[in-house]
Amino acid sequence: MSPDDIKKRIVNEIKARAYDDKYIDRTEEREIVRIAIELGVTVESALAALGQVCDEFSYVLESRVLKQIEDQVATAAANDGKIDQREFDLIFGNVKRAINGKKTDREVKKMMVQVMENSGNNKVKTGWFSDWYTAMKKDLGV
Repeated sequence: MSPDDIKKRIVNEIKARAYDDKYIDRTEEREIVRIAIELGVTVESALAALGQVCDEFSYVLESRVLKQIEDQVATAAANDGKIDQREFDLIFGNVKRAINGKKTDREVKKMMVQVMENSGNNKVKTGWFSDWYTAMKKDLGV
């Protein structure tokens, strides 16, 4: 298979998975990379092509969104080791814009909580009589 044929196949695989919702989740990303590897493309090249096609067609790439959440949570927690509700809401707004309506508010918050829990940046500032983070996690069923 020629390099142009391989590129065309990878682009078609990406378009096929993002056609209906313009969103590439982690499972779809793994499938695309697996296909690229089977065609003899390196992982790095496959990921670069995936990112390029997503940029070109305005597809949302979930791994980029998760990285954005992780970076912003780490930045918010850097000054005192805790995230307050205002910082969480600011990150939520940024992620919501980046995700471009592909996920509901509830799904975005679940993603954020999962990233916070997995990265260890789940220490939050609470009020005297309220714990907004625990209440939100309970509401989300996390």
